[in-house]
Amino acid sequence: MLVMRPAQMADLGEVQRLAADSPIGVTSLPDDVERLSDKIAASEASFAAEVSFNGEESYFFVLEDSTTGKLVGCSAIVASAGYSEPFYSFRNETFVHASRELKIHNKIHVLSQCHDLTGNSLLTSFYVQRELVGSPWSELNSRGRLLFVASHPERFADSVVTEIVGYSDENGDSPFWDAIGRNFFDLNYAEAERLCGLKSRTFLAELMPHYPIYVPLLPDSAQEAMGQVHPRAQITFDILMREGFETDHYIDIFDGGPTLHARVSGIRSIAQSRVVPVKIGEPVKGVGRQYLVANAQLQDYRAVMLELDYAPGKPVTLDLEAAEALGVGEGASVRLVAV
Repeated sequence: MLVMRPAQMADLGEVQRLAADSPIGVTSLPDDVERLSDKIAASEASFAAEVSFNGEESYFFVLEDSTTGKLVGCSAIVASAGYSEPFYSFRNETFVHASRELKIHNKIHVLSQCHDLTGNSLLTSFYVQRELVGSPWSELNSRGRLLFVASHPERFADSVVTEIVGYSDENGDSPFWDAIGRNFFDLNYAEAERLCGLKSRTFLAELMPHYPIYVPLLPDSAQEAMGQVHPRAQITFDILMREGFETDHYIDIFDGGPTLHARVSGIRSIAQSRVVPVKIGEPVKGVGRQYLVANAQLQDYRAVMLELDYAPGKPVTLDLEAAEALGVGEGASVRLVAV
């Protein structure tokens, strides 16, 4: 059984193995033992803290195979994007250039650097092993953290954003970065993202142009890359779009990948999830459907995917293995939502 749980310092070696295989652009999952250690330590402190509103907390989850003890995925939530430094994006805008005398009225697509999304909660660090991409376990790895938000809304903002890794070719080159960022730094895209993972995206972002960038002046390859998704990030993009996230308004300042945004109240896994009592028994096999099921704990948070014959308004029947994985007993409550 695969179980989502909070990361622990004992997971460091396994987490670094996952980070080493993550695609270029996932700067929140650097292949660096010191940064990953800091990430896990910050997460452990966040889960242990008493919180009444979203602040500097970050919550890092891992997906563990309970049979082997191996980690097969991870994901995270930052309570407030840009809490200690601005969270920069490019905002899609339209400028109007008009001349009454010449009877010209043109609408021009421009990109303006902004930090509009600072303060929103941020989904980061999504990774699943390649053999699980496209499987229902990807849903657990992504949406399991949304069930955590549903159970602990006071810890998060009213809106959630996420940056999806943008297009880069098989050599790791990004047309969008080459057209804009590389003009300001003598770095290729892979090296720029590596530095962001080891240090901070802000120190590079603050050296990017603060004036509007006229999109028609960019090379065709850069324009075509805007809003495009890296093939290995397509799965998380698809999951979150089904969850009700929206795109089109913002893109990443480095690779031009889409930035998704949603109100918490409109996210499917949160709005449609239900808290139900538990009954220990033997569920009827082969007649149910897949559900994501989570307890409501903090440091002992657990989420799994189960086939259940659940009827709204009635207790949900869990077998002993599932109940133990979730850390719940007869009469306890769990939160569930259909896959």
